[in-house]
Amino acid sequence: MPFAVYMLGLAVFAQATSEFMLSGLVPDIAADLGVSIPQAGFLTSAFAIGMVVGGPLLAMLTLRWPRRTALVAFLVAFAAAHVVGAVTDDYGVLLATRIVGALANAGFWAVAAGAAVSMVEPDKKARAMSVVMGGVTLACVAGVPGGAMLGQLWGWRSAFWAVAVLSVAGVAAVLASIPAGRPDAPSAGLRAELRSLVGAQLLTAYAMNALVQGATFCTFTYLAPLLTEVSGYGAGWVPAMLVLFGVGAFVGITVGGRIADARPYLILLTGMSALTLGWAVLALSAGAAVAVFVLVFVQGLLAFGIAPVLTSRTFYLADGAPTLAGGFTTAAFNVGNTAGPWFGGLAIDAGLGFRSPVWTSALMMLVALATLGLAVALRRREARSEPPVAAAV
Repeated sequence: MPFAVYMLGLAVFAQATSEFMLSGLVPDIAADLGVSIPQAGFLTSAFAIGMVVGGPLLAMLTLRWPRRTALVAFLVAFAAAHVVGAVTDDYGVLLATRIVGALANAGFWAVAAGAAVSMVEPDKKARAMSVVMGGVTLACVAGVPGGAMLGQLWGWRSAFWAVAVLSVAGVAAVLASIPAGRPDAPSAGLRAELRSLVGAQLLTAYAMNALVQGATFCTFTYLAPLLTEVSGYGAGWVPAMLVLFGVGAFVGITVGGRIADARPYLILLTGMSALTLGWAVLALSAGAAVAVFVLVFVQGLLAFGIAPVLTSRTFYLADGAPTLAGGFTTAAFNVGNTAGPWFGGLAIDAGLGFRSPVWTSALMMLVALATLGLAVALRRREARSEPPVAAAV
């Protein structure tokens, strides 16, 4: 695996830490800026919305830029947004920095994904994506708890300063490892890439990505009240259980990236079926502390174990549009991150209890499995209508 791909993963670690760290900083931000808890919580939602919009938009705007130029520009903008966020006393300004940071993050993701898959052999796309996405899982394991610790020791602003420093380190890493020009042929242009993105199989790939991520973050977002109100864990256990989920995610994405390219549909069917069953078992056994401990690790492993397949499929299916494929994949991922917690919150607000987000995750996975069935049917139909050498990968 090229060294540059690991450096992209390092930059993603800094950005993912920022995306998720507010979960432990919301009360301090609300108290410091004199706003309500829901207002402070909206900073997370604003980031997710910016990611959904920013992926495709900034991928299109920077389509003809050299990749290193685009990656550095996005990282510099991301770092600058966090510097401004760290020094402001105005909620509106902080909200604006979260939107700007999300747009920069989305643009970076779109370009980085295309860059990573272009630097490896054609049959190693999923493995490359697992390395880049590994930055997200490392953020869950180390970045988010680290941000919370900084917030407790020196205030929430110190976590923003830390992300800015990490982003500057990411700039140095990109400059040192990514070639000045594009590592592949120049883009054929916006219209050509958009034509490559038209297809029912691509739509099913995006839908599966959104559904699986939505199911994952539906439960992950409300894991704390599930642990304390249903499973009997004390509040002190919550950070440890979040880290346990992150460890499972890191193991899953590492292993999944190594095997995903060979049999993608078999891995999707096996992994998604196990993930669906796991959410149902977690909902049923949420009152048993030992079972929950095991399942938190297992579900993190399964959810991120199939992530390399879900993300790399778009690059196989849209080989002529690597940049825009990365942008729309980023958008699909964050549609799930936004919709899943929203659905889980609706279930709780309906009086269904803290197990209800886990049941919601299982339901979303059933829809994802149905979408996989549609994708397999479309693949078989295309294989029958084309010469064998032209069949879909």
